[in-house]
Amino acid sequence: MSHASELIESDILAYLDQHENKDLLRFLTCGSVDDGKSTLIGRLLFDSKLIFEDHLAALHKDSARQGNAGESLDLALLVDGLASEREQGITIDVAYRYFSTDKRKFIIADCPGHEQYTRNMATGASTCDLAVVMIDARKGVLTQSRRHSFIVSLLGLKHIVVAINKMDLVDFSEEVFNNIREQYQTLATQLGLEDVHYVPISALNGDNLVNRSEQTPWYHGETLMTILEQVEVLEDKNLTDLRFPVQYVNRPNLDFRGYCGTLASGVVHKGDEVAVLPSGKISRVKGIHDYEGEIERAWPGDAITLTLEDEVDISRGDLLVHANNRPALGNRFAAHIVWMNEKALKPGREYGIKIGTRVTNCYVNEVLEEIDVNTLERNLDAQGGLDLNAIGLCDIELSEPVVVEDYQGHPGTGSFILIDKLTNVTVAAGMVARALDGAGAMTDREYTEAERNLNRFIRENYPEWACKPV
Repeated sequence: MSHASELIESDILAYLDQHENKDLLRFLTCGSVDDGKSTLIGRLLFDSKLIFEDHLAALHKDSARQGNAGESLDLALLVDGLASEREQGITIDVAYRYFSTDKRKFIIADCPGHEQYTRNMATGASTCDLAVVMIDARKGVLTQSRRHSFIVSLLGLKHIVVAINKMDLVDFSEEVFNNIREQYQTLATQLGLEDVHYVPISALNGDNLVNRSEQTPWYHGETLMTILEQVEVLEDKNLTDLRFPVQYVNRPNLDFRGYCGTLASGVVHKGDEVAVLPSGKISRVKGIHDYEGEIERAWPGDAITLTLEDEVDISRGDLLVHANNRPALGNRFAAHIVWMNEKALKPGREYGIKIGTRVTNCYVNEVLEEIDVNTLERNLDAQGGLDLNAIGLCDIELSEPVVVEDYQGHPGTGSFILIDKLTNVTVAAGMVARALDGAGAMTDREYTEAERNLNRFIRENYPEWACKPV
């Protein structure tokens, strides 16, 4: 690499131990098309001296052949690897890059800016802790900037860095920076975003990315890299409520039966009393295993295998929780949906749903409200469904009870995807807002038991008639 720690040469074991114990920050770059997201990531890697020499040599050749930065290095090519991305100079699919500094490890998700690929942006944001929202200083806050910011708020990201890019094209004007900051702060207040940082940058030239720029003497904040290294994300994790979705039952021999998965939230210790949902059976944790062997406790995000003291019927899709801290079960809830399919959402149609590790069927009873990403106004008369990239609050009813928890407090168990049962294509991503009672507490009137039974009969036997609740 162009840069390496001095500790590698003197004590390789100490270096590896130091690297392993760094905390990890997952962040994404988002915003409108051509705002400079890929160039930003390339410049961060380049200025941090974290590019391999052979990659740098290949970048020089690619820039001469396919670059869009004139005689300068086109650093966006470090991220945009697809042929169609390089031809058009855009990002289509989410690209991930991994790097580390002396203080922290990073995973970057470079998300596309085109409205057509909003679904890819939502996918990339779903696992991140922080969002870098790119804004072109010449254009200000655009519709796609608003849409991405709204999705970021729905997904519960608490830390936002607004990188006002291409400041070199507006002569590093403090007035332009302040105007965009005020414009975005109004949006952030509406969305409830509290931890928001504003940085004037030039991704092409590297101003205020890793090193402070002499072109902005009026800016007294931190550089982008400093913010990324210092932002505190450990406090965002839920260490109280144990939620362990079972992904796989490991049965290598007659003497071992383990339950594999990733700990969504909470801390689990050996000897903890746990309950299995939805069955409600109780047992105790006999052992906790990771890739290195048996451990005493596990933390959120750890991929582990649990063994229990009792022989309990547990399969993929079940959820292990602390016996004295059980979430509610239900089969109906209100959820925000980001629709990702060309074919519009049709209320009353049956979809597959994957919530946590459980896969079952569901109906979208109705669209309770559609949200205008430009004004954040809520249309309460959105009975026609949701079109591509639309965002709405929907009434969803499942065919069987599942754990129902709000996404903001429990992202691991409060998120889901909808699947078209004919094509097996993922058509929507959703975040649970709150549970609904069986009568539909958010609807205009109470439905009788006979009406609900009739509606269910129509759905099961005559799905083409089931356009909305009776």
